[in-house]
Order: sequence, then structure tokens, then C-alpha cells
Amino acid sequence: MRVVQFRRSRVLKFVVIGITVLVCLLFFVKSFRSEEDISQYLTARKQVGNSKLRHISHPSDLPVFLGKGKFGNFEPIAYGGGSAPGDNGKAHKLRAEQKSEEERLKSVYGFNQLVSDEISLNRTVPDTREEECRYWDYPTNLPSASVILVFHNEGWSTLLRTVNSVINRSPPQFLHEIVLVDDKSELEHLHDQLEDELKKPYYKKVRIVRNKEREGLIRARNNGAVAATGDVVVFLDAHCEVDYNWLPPLLAPIHEDRTTLSVPVIDGINWNDFSITPVYAAGSHSRGIFEWGMFYKEGTLPKKEEMKRAHHSEPYNAPTHAGGLFAIDREWFKELGWYDPGLWVWGGENFELSFKVWMCGGRSVWVPCSRVSHVYRGHSCSSCHSGSLANKFNGQPTTLRNYKRVIETWFDPEYREYFYTREPLARFVDMGDISEQLKLKERLNCKSFDWFMNEIAYDVFDKYPRLPPNKHWGEVRNEATGMCLDTFGRHPPESAGSSGCHGFGGNQLFRLNAEGQLTSGEWCLKADRTDNVVVAWCEMGKVDGPWVYKDETKHMYNKQLDRCLGVHPESNKLILRECDNTNSYYKWTWKTLTPHWQRKH
Repeated sequence: MRVVQFRRSRVLKFVVIGITVLVCLLFFVKSFRSEEDISQYLTARKQVGNSKLRHISHPSDLPVFLGKGKFGNFEPIAYGGGSAPGDNGKAHKLRAEQKSEEERLKSVYGFNQLVSDEISLNRTVPDTREEECRYWDYPTNLPSASVILVFHNEGWSTLLRTVNSVINRSPPQFLHEIVLVDDKSELEHLHDQLEDELKKPYYKKVRIVRNKEREGLIRARNNGAVAATGDVVVFLDAHCEVDYNWLPPLLAPIHEDRTTLSVPVIDGINWNDFSITPVYAAGSHSRGIFEWGMFYKEGTLPKKEEMKRAHHSEPYNAPTHAGGLFAIDREWFKELGWYDPGLWVWGGENFELSFKVWMCGGRSVWVPCSRVSHVYRGHSCSSCHSGSLANKFNGQPTTLRNYKRVIETWFDPEYREYFYTREPLARFVDMGDISEQLKLKERLNCKSFDWFMNEIAYDVFDKYPRLPPNKHWGEVRNEATGMCLDTFGRHPPESAGSSGCHGFGGNQLFRLNAEGQLTSGEWCLKADRTDNVVVAWCEMGKVDGPWVYKDETKHMYNKQLDRCLGVHPESNKLILRECDNTNSYYKWTWKTLTPHWQRKH
């Protein structure tokens, strides 16, 4: 009898174990939508052994459009609403007696911090998405996200409103953590006061990483990514507010293909009244491109890309992005070497990451259904300084140095020349050692930049064609006055003029290319018969112009107007008159510049 009871209990035990194993297997299979997904999982497990399993791609587990009126699985119950200051993204106005404190805080933070302080950390926001975005179901097993916010001397309410909006509008099962990276802040409220605030249970997913020394945005973001433990790192600026259902659409393209960099559409938070408004026209799609001086630009989504999508609200390919807000698989970011650690402070990191994502086997998409609002500073600010980092490289412009590292690593020789044509002083910049970046490029078997330009960024050529070489570049000195041509830092369509030559380039650095285009920075110099010589937008898609420099007479000749550029002898105003070989007010000398950091003192 006892033997029989023992056998029955053993059978029961095996049945329970068998059912448990079966349930686990069913759960495992359910996590994958295809045999391809299972194969990828087993391959990844074999590769990493007992280490942490990286997030894998799920190419068949895609968002599903439900149809108009059928709300998606992560949509909120309600949108907007509320009547408190700033609610629903409405403008907030201060009282007249607050003017003094308002101006003081503007000078500290670069935006109206007092307005921000009077708005709830949990204010409601408008739903700026297109209507179609409400009708998507997203996969329920999306990767976990570490949201990384780098800050330096950030305002209390703008920082915590960013944190609150992420916590409140992110599905908790996908929000793994929020990592605050303090880049050596000096303001008192960002130390013990912030530490105490974050001890509250509401902030249980928030932690702080503090840089021991000031490192700048790029390296601080690398530090945040290294510290993060989620599958995906999502970078936001420290003065943002996320929109409804912003996270699943941003994670879904990475869930589909782990080598994806996904970018939300950015709305604007007005720096003065903190109202939230769309930056882009309703129904339009833009994507990031660049001009040859590495200024970030945007263009309308080409038809070729539109045709790849079944729905207007689906993600679409983009060559690059503005740099502040994006998501990327953490392990993929690591495989790409994070940001180049030789880039400092700010500038060029968006291009560097975009180029290597595309050229080394990944993709970059903009996600119309993920919207994030961002404050763009509209005021100078004492807390925004870069400290000793500004002079880290003996007076060399840090941003120009960053650009040179990027183009020398990722551009083919032909394309590098376009950059040096646009930024001739960059030839004199010491960019440091890029050998590790070149090894990374070789190790990952990355494609050429020519492939990238022809297959991905083909629309750059429509706006910014290949640049003819410069016939002359440097300062342009008038023989009679001894003064130099100068834009004074003005923007179109303001007047150009002349002023004392300083030899530092900048507003006095001009370029005359082989096709007759006279430029300074990204602007062209244009003239008419009424003596208007103005800083103007260069015509999109063209690199030619009417200007000819005659070496024998030293005239700056405009062949369209059949006149020469001169300086009025009394007013020093730029004028155009009939060319006069005997008048020194119409004679100019080009002088190639030596940058100040290369001069011997």
C-alpha cells in the first residue's frame, strides 16, 4: 500500500513538472511571431553564452493599423484638458510686478524660468499627432527603455517636468529607468535638494550619474549610455515634455530591427510663455539632411520614401537628425563605439552617429506618431557656459574640430574637399587621433560615403550640389580705405559693409568659387543697381554666381550688372558703379588667412 502511494505521488509530481515545462514552452513560443524570430534568439543565446542576452530583432512583430475610430492598445483614456496655468500647452503670462525677477531668471537660464515655475510639473499637453496615430496597436513585448537626460545648471521645474512627463506618459512595463547625468552643475538646487526629491517613491525609477569633471554633452551622453541597463537608450534634452503614447511608436522600429535609430518629431515649447505648438505644418513630413559646412538642415520627405509606406503616419527613412532626441538599441550603440569619444562638448555628433548607423548596416527613421516638445533657448544665459572646455584645444573651435573628425573618418576623399571648400580654416585644425574610428569602420565592414549619398541622402544634392573649388578665399581688403568686406554677422536680407580688418576670419571670411558665387559662411553676397549689397540666401540647388575677381585690375566685377564693387569715400557704404581702373576705392585684395591658433606669438 505504501509502495502504491509512493508511485502515485511520483506520477503526480511528474505531471505537475510536465505541465510547468509545457506552459513555459508555450510562453516562449508566444514571445515570437515566426520561426525566424526563434532562430535569431537561439543564435544570440549561442553567441553570448551566460552573459546578458542582447535585445534581438523581431521582423514579423509589427504594429497593426486598426482603422479609423478604433483606438490602439496604448492610447490614453483622455487627451489634454485642465484649466491650471499652462494646461493643454497654453501660454502662461506673468504679472507686471514680477518683471524684475522674470528678467533675472531669463539671464540665468536662457528661457522664462519664472513662467515654468508657475506651471505644474504634471501639466496636460495638447495631442499634436496626426489623427491616424491614435489607431495603431503596438507589440506588447517591446524592449525596455532607459531614458537619459543630460543636464548642466538646469532649472528645477524644467528638469522635473521632463522627468514627470516621461513617467506619466510611458507604459511602465517599457520604462525601465530614467538616468539623469549631471555634467558638473554648479547651481545649489541640483545637489542635495535634487537628491532628496528623488528619494520620493514616485521617482523610484530615476537615478543620477554625476560627472566628476565637466565633459560636455557628447561625452556625458556616452556616460549615461554606459550606466544604463535597459535594452534601448532614449536620449532627451532636460527641458522637454513628451506627448501621449510617445514611447511605443519610438520603440517599435527598434523591436522590428535592432540596428534602427528612431527619432521622434519635435514640437516647440515657446521659451517665453511655455506654450506648446507644432513646428511642422499639419500633414507634412520632413527629414534631416545637411549642407557641406555641416550645418544641420531639413528637407521635405521625397516621393521615393513616401511610396514605401502604406500609411501616412508610419516611420520613414531619414539620412540624419538634429541630435537631441532619439532612441537606439544600447548594445548596437556599443557595437558602434558609442559616440566617438574624441568629440567634445557639442557639434557633429548627430552626423557621426547617423553616418555610421547607415553605413555600417543599420537604418535611421523618423517616427511621426512619437512627439516630444522641446524648449529652444531664446535668450543668452549665464548658466549655459562651457567653462574651461571652450579653450580645451588651444583656441581651436571645438565644433570645427568635431566636424573634421567626422568627415575625415566617414567621408570619401571627394566629399572631404566639399567640406574644406566650405570651411577652409578646417584644414589647419588638429583633429587628434582617429585611428580607432578608422579601425571600427573597417571592422564593421562599413559602406562608402558615396553609397550613403546616392542611396540614402540623395536629396542633399537637390539643395546643396557638389561645390566647385574656391578661386579665392580669406579676407577682402579695400585698397583705398584699408578696410575689409564684412557681413557683421547679419542675416538675410540685411546689408553687408566694410570695417577694420581683424584677421580672424568669421564675418570677414569670404569665398569666391570657380563658378562666380561669392559667399560668407552659408550666405551669398548679392547686389542690384540701386547700390544694395546684401547678405542673401544662396539659391537652392545652384553654386554659380555673377562675381569675377580680375587679378590685373583688382576689381570685384559683377558680370550681370556690368559694374564693380566699391566703397563710397565718405560713408564707407558698399556701392556698385562702372569700373574705374584709376580709382582705388574700387580695388580689392584677397588675403588667405592663417588662423589665430596657428600664429606664432
